[in-house]
Amino acid sequence: MTSRRGAPATLGGAAKRRGVAVILVDTFFMWGGFFMVVPLISVHYVEDRGFAVAAVGLVLAVRQMVQQGLTLVGGILADRLGAKGLICAGLLIRGLGFAAMARADTLPILFLTAIGAALGGALFEAPRSAALAALVAEEDRARVYALAGTVGGLGTTVGTFAGAALLRVDFALVALVSGGCFLLTTLITALFLPPVRVATGERKLTAGVGLALRDRPFVIFTVLLMGYWFMWVQLTISLPLEARALSGTNDAVSWLYGLNAGMTIVLQYPLLRLAGRRLGPLPILIGGMALMALGLGSVPLAGSVAGLLGAVALFSVGAVLATPTQQTVLAGLANPAALGSYFGVSALALAFGGGLGTSGGGFLYGLGQRLGLPALPWLAFCGVGLAATVGLLLFHRSGERRRAPADAPVGERVVALERR
Repeated sequence: MTSRRGAPATLGGAAKRRGVAVILVDTFFMWGGFFMVVPLISVHYVEDRGFAVAAVGLVLAVRQMVQQGLTLVGGILADRLGAKGLICAGLLIRGLGFAAMARADTLPILFLTAIGAALGGALFEAPRSAALAALVAEEDRARVYALAGTVGGLGTTVGTFAGAALLRVDFALVALVSGGCFLLTTLITALFLPPVRVATGERKLTAGVGLALRDRPFVIFTVLLMGYWFMWVQLTISLPLEARALSGTNDAVSWLYGLNAGMTIVLQYPLLRLAGRRLGPLPILIGGMALMALGLGSVPLAGSVAGLLGAVALFSVGAVLATPTQQTVLAGLANPAALGSYFGVSALALAFGGGLGTSGGGFLYGLGQRLGLPALPWLAFCGVGLAATVGLLLFHRSGERRRAPADAPVGERVVALERR
C-alpha cells in the first residue's frame, strides 16, 4: 500500500522527517564539495597551467552532459530499486572522481576524472530529487525546497572560501578535501536515510520514461528550462574568468561565490515566502529568470570588481527566486507513479542547456577577447535567458501547465496524464 504522494505507507512521520534531514545535510556537503573545486578548474587550468579556455570549457561541458544525460538512467533505476542505494553509490563514485583530480596534470587525465565525477552525479541526482519529493507533502514542497536552497547556499559559501584558501597551498589539496566531502555524505546517507521508494506499482523498467515523454506540459517545460541552466552554469566558467581578469587574483572568485551564496542564505527563504503570498511558482520562476538574464547582460557595464559584484547581485536575486521554484514546478508536474523517471528526464534540460552553456560560454568568452568585443558573450547569455523567459511566459498563459488535481489519487492522476 502506498500514500497518494508516492512514498511508502510504512514510513512514518519520524522516518520521513529524518529522511528530509539527511537529504538537507547531504545538500550542504554536496554543494560545498562541488563549489570547492569546480569553479577553480577554469581558473587553475587556464590561468595557472596555461590550458586553452575552450579546452577547459569543453571538459566542463562534457562533465555536465555526461552527468545529466545519464541521470535518466539513475531515475529509471530509482523507480525500480529505490533511492537509497543509488544515492550512496553515486556519492562514493563522485568523491573518488573529485579526489582523483589531485593527480590530473594533463588534459586527458582531467577529462577522465571529470567524467568519473559525472557518473557519480548521474547515479545520485534524480534519486535524491525524487526522494525529497516523495518524502514531502505537496503543500510543503515550496517551503522545503526554499530551505534546501538556503542550506545549499551555505554549503556553497563554505566550499568556495575553503577552496580559495586551500588553493593557496595546492590545487591537489582542494581536490582531496572536495572528494572527502562526498565520501562523508556517503557514510551519513548509508547510516541514516530510510529506504525511500519513489514509484508506485510494478511497471516495466522504462515505463516511467514513456509516461514522462508523453506528458506534453512536462516536456515543454523541460525544454524551456534549458535556458535557465544555460545561464546558471556561467557561475562555473565565464563569471570566474571575468572576476580573475578584472582583479588579477583568485580571491575575486571566492568574493563572487561568497556574494551569490550569501544572498541565497539571507534572502531565499523570506523572499520566496513573500513572493509566494501573491504569485504561484511558475510566475516566480519567470521573474527570477528575467533578473538572471539582466544580471548577465549588465556585466559589460561593470568595468571593475565592484561593478561585477553588482551585476552578480542582480543575477543572484534572480537565482534566489528561480532555483527552488523550478524544482517546485517540476515536482508538481511529475507523476507520483514514476518520480524517478520524471526527474531523470528533467535532467536532460541541464544536460543540454548546461552543456551548451559551459562549452558555449568558454568559446564565446575567448572569442570576445580575441575580437576585442568583451561584451559579446554577456549579450549572448542575456539573449538566451530572455528568450527562455518569454517562452515560459507563453507557456504559463497558454494553460499547457494544467494537470490533474494535486490531491487526486495516484490512479486518477495517471489516467488524467495519459489522456492528454
